[in-house]
Amino acid sequence: MMRGRTKTPPGLYGIRMPLTRRGVLGLAAASAVAVLAGCSRALRTSTAAPSPAVSGDAGTPAAPSASATAASSPVAPTTAVPAPEPTGPASEIVRGPATRPEVALTFHGAGDPGLARELLALLASRNTVATVMVVGSWLAANPSMATAIAAGGHEFGNHTWTHPALNDLDAAGVRTEVQRCRDVLVSLTGSAGATFRQSAAQYSTPLVREVAGSLGYRTCLSYDIDSLDWTDPAVATVRRSVAAATAGSVVSLHLGHQVTIDALPGVLDDLAARGLTPVTTTRLLRA
Repeated sequence: MMRGRTKTPPGLYGIRMPLTRRGVLGLAAASAVAVLAGCSRALRTSTAAPSPAVSGDAGTPAAPSASATAASSPVAPTTAVPAPEPTGPASEIVRGPATRPEVALTFHGAGDPGLARELLALLASRNTVATVMVVGSWLAANPSMATAIAAGGHEFGNHTWTHPALNDLDAAGVRTEVQRCRDVLVSLTGSAGATFRQSAAQYSTPLVREVAGSLGYRTCLSYDIDSLDWTDPAVATVRRSVAAATAGSVVSLHLGHQVTIDALPGVLDDLAARGLTPVTTTRLLRA
């Protein structure tokens, strides 16, 4: 798996902001939205340098062929969706406010649908909600997963169309990846998703934030806790990694790995023992 990362560390309160006049004006406009305004007031300052460990994904599906997509999806993923007016560059959020005992569990949406359904059933049995950052080509090839995810009360996010090393692409390539996933989300769920997350990197670049903002996303959602489940380690490694979560943490996990299913009961028990409640990203970032 190719992995990339930005060299720019998170800014004040865990939000990375572009350093251009345009970026500052765009972020000022976006801060009028209550949820981001709340984050701007409450998020803690990130004092650590970006972690060199970057979440990757084994077995992320390639984009399905046009014939396969047409056969599996009631609406082709290339269905045109009118782009919203540009909002300026998105802001990158690494973690939420530490003022409430909550964490956001965010799952990369790809991999074996059977494993995905098993994990969703486990979340349901524990009355736990999460945010699923879907890979668009995977959702287009498995459209019933949109219903399964929504039925659990989970939130959708955009995690690109094919999960490339996004930070290595040019503007046109980034736009295609963000827009195609956005369009299939709209066609199958009625929403573009609450946030956008770059693929194959923990942090986004100014270019990625510029494109995401122009396509209607106010937030590029990063994370401060990498569960390492994408490396298929021992269950104890996943539990130990998530044990570093604190109030306001955003945790990166994956649907398509057996170790995630095996570790999740213990992860949830550990969080509960420390008084931390898993919530959707939107709830975590509320004012």
